[in-house]
Amino acid sequence: MRRRRPPRGAGVRRAGTRDRGRTRCARPTRPTGVAGVVLVLLVSLFGLVVARLGQVQLLGGAELTSQAGSVHTRTITEHALRGQILDRTGAPLVSNAFTTVVTLERGVLLDADDGGRALVRSVAAVLGQPFDRLWSKTMLCGTVGAPRAPACFNGSPYVPIPIATGVDPQRALTLMEQPEKFPGIGVAPEPARSYPAPSGANAAHLLGWVARAGVADLEKGSGAIDAEDVVGRSGLEQQYDSALRGRNGATVVAIDPRGVVTETLSSRAPVPGSDVVTHLDARLQARTEAVLAQTVARARAEGLPADAAAAVVLDVTNGAVVAAASNPAYDPGVFTGGISSAQLEQLSDERRGVPLTSRITSETFPPASTFKVISVPAAVASGARLTGTYDCSPSLTVGGRVFKNFESRGYGPIDLHQALVVSCDTVFYRLAYAAWQAQGGIAAPPGARDSFAETARAFGIGRPTGIDVPGESAGRLPDRTWKEQYWSTTRTATCERARSGYPEVARTDKERATYLTRLAVENCASGWQWRAGDAVNFSIGQGDLAVTPLQMAQVYSAIANGGTLWQPQVAAGLRAPGGAVTPIAPRRTGTVGVPAEVLAYVRAALADVTRPGGSAGTAWAGFPQDRYPVAGKTGTGEVFGKKATAWFAAFGPTTRPKYAVVVVVSQGASGSKVAAPAVRKIFDAILSLKL
Repeated sequence: MRRRRPPRGAGVRRAGTRDRGRTRCARPTRPTGVAGVVLVLLVSLFGLVVARLGQVQLLGGAELTSQAGSVHTRTITEHALRGQILDRTGAPLVSNAFTTVVTLERGVLLDADDGGRALVRSVAAVLGQPFDRLWSKTMLCGTVGAPRAPACFNGSPYVPIPIATGVDPQRALTLMEQPEKFPGIGVAPEPARSYPAPSGANAAHLLGWVARAGVADLEKGSGAIDAEDVVGRSGLEQQYDSALRGRNGATVVAIDPRGVVTETLSSRAPVPGSDVVTHLDARLQARTEAVLAQTVARARAEGLPADAAAAVVLDVTNGAVVAAASNPAYDPGVFTGGISSAQLEQLSDERRGVPLTSRITSETFPPASTFKVISVPAAVASGARLTGTYDCSPSLTVGGRVFKNFESRGYGPIDLHQALVVSCDTVFYRLAYAAWQAQGGIAAPPGARDSFAETARAFGIGRPTGIDVPGESAGRLPDRTWKEQYWSTTRTATCERARSGYPEVARTDKERATYLTRLAVENCASGWQWRAGDAVNFSIGQGDLAVTPLQMAQVYSAIANGGTLWQPQVAAGLRAPGGAVTPIAPRRTGTVGVPAEVLAYVRAALADVTRPGGSAGTAWAGFPQDRYPVAGKTGTGEVFGKKATAWFAAFGPTTRPKYAVVVVVSQGASGSKVAAPAVRKIFDAILSLKL
């Protein structure tokens, strides 16, 4: 056996050199014989030990201390399978499928002279994907030059970067077979969201999409989320993320300093996420989407912009969202494969109608004459009589401005029932103007009581409905207080516009620029005042009033069910991995406080709107009103510089109300000609599906 040499720096000298070069006063007696040899060996070994301890303490102490605290155990995470999203019958709207993911070690990018561009370009060529798409994924979201999420990498900077998802396994195999050419590249199967589209249902704006967890998610998750988890970013995926995500498994193992596992200390199996069971009926959802797409296409064929549209079907007895569609729509599967910057820009492009925006809950429109179901009880609260007669003249002059009927002609003296049936604006102008004067007119203080605003607020206008889908708009309920606050906030900019005008608008539209400048001059001086024009416009759903289609569906549900406001709910319950469903109870959020006889009066009038002589009678010709009577109201909202917004809101059957259906088409021009036929077709589907 070879003799092991003592380590360098151990402090052991060769025999015979121990005292070389030293000055001594006296020479000690040197041991002799066996005892002397043993003593020399002991001294040498002791010196070796002392020197080695010194080396450990002085040179490697910090490193070994760090290792001692970090190499003893490791935690291995096993990710839970995300729950599904199901329709009311159990048909999967969102499910899971395994996809091939290509990852890249960040250290390889940092070590490369070109930042890793050549490597990523080579990988892109093998995968048959654009370089820009893969390169975007190498950039941490929020860093300089990074595209918007989710096109960038929103995960932890300490884990491999998933640069491509949904890769062809054969192409991925090519990468693995050439590790010397593709250093730092990994390939692994990974569960990903899939969208079976039962009956052709899309429902993207309700379902939402997921993306890999970011730093903020990790911090908020307090250990429940790691960098390889996905989290919901919109829709039900975001609202019920914690339930869908489940609980990751964790195995703690002991390892030695070489990194070799020596034993398993503890193990916890992953718990799959719960399924979200919805109220959605995939069949009706698909037909609603098809009706909306056909309506938009038909309007455009007639030369109308029809740039956006929405449809909502609510169960008036509990607020369940049975179907809801937004147009333009998008394929939620585009996020599964790792969306590119170009694709993300298309989904946010105004020229394409911003498909990512939900017109169901996130965009507002003037409700126009559909709002008159609120104005009737508001007028009664102000002193108008249900049995009274009111002048439906062709026009009315208020505050020096002429207000005309928009959807109807003059009918002379009529009652409120007929005013709703023919949608006479001038009747409501007179009612609102009388109430405004009784409140004190332009001299009334901001807090003056206004029955029109109070009634609208009671119906939920001006606040979110509370639907279980994130990103809902509250809309806008203008009144004296709101106008004063808005004027205070915008006065500086308004007065500047009063001085400078709108030269950028004048380049293409001088008439509009003149109008806007005149409006700015007026608002700069006294924009805080709630004028007569504000009051009369409010009564017919115009002016600064803005609502979402979902809010109007909630209003018509309350009209139909006798005054109860139900929180719209997409999810019906959560189904645990074992199969048991925990229902989500319907939530009553209030009552409108309108006398029962007034609501009954409004319902009776709306029932005549869909019959011959009503403003939507033509659209409902041939519908089986004898066995399934439907009530509704048209609306045609004027928008300056654009075509009017087309509305129709309805509920049925009137004998025992079950569903409220609302359709709105931006720049669709006519509620009776564009929106009403769409609602009719949705009720046709409800009947054919026997819902």
